[in-house]
Amino acid sequence: QVQLVETGGGLVQAGESLRLSCAVSASGRTLSNYCIGWFRQTPGNERQFVAGMTWYGGRTKYSDPMKDRSTIAKDRTQDIVYLQIDSLNAEDTAVYYCAAAAYKVVMQAAPNYSYWGQGTQVTVSS
Repeated sequence: QVQLVETGGGLVQAGESLRLSCAVSASGRTLSNYCIGWFRQTPGNERQFVAGMTWYGGRTKYSDPMKDRSTIAKDRTQDIVYLQIDSLNAEDTAVYYCAAAAYKVVMQAAPNYSYWGQGTQVTVSS
């Protein structure tokens, strides 16, 4: 079982940056066999891949729309994966989820992910 808890969402002004955190814990699982992905979802739409990284090796992948203003990184001492988004705009308003998939490469499709956090709301005001 892998548990994920997202924090860091809230109301931000357009143009600002925001860092989301995903605390990861595993029982009976080896996190080195997993990749962690960040997704976002707006009402009526499917979850969209934003960024992901492999737990072992830290290889990263970003969606094309987000690759120039987002950064995914793992804390050096804690099992936390961060997602920073810069130059926020109203289109970034969504619920952001982190998820874990039992792959050693970054998967971009949501159905590949078995474990999901509860999500954190990000609202960007213009």
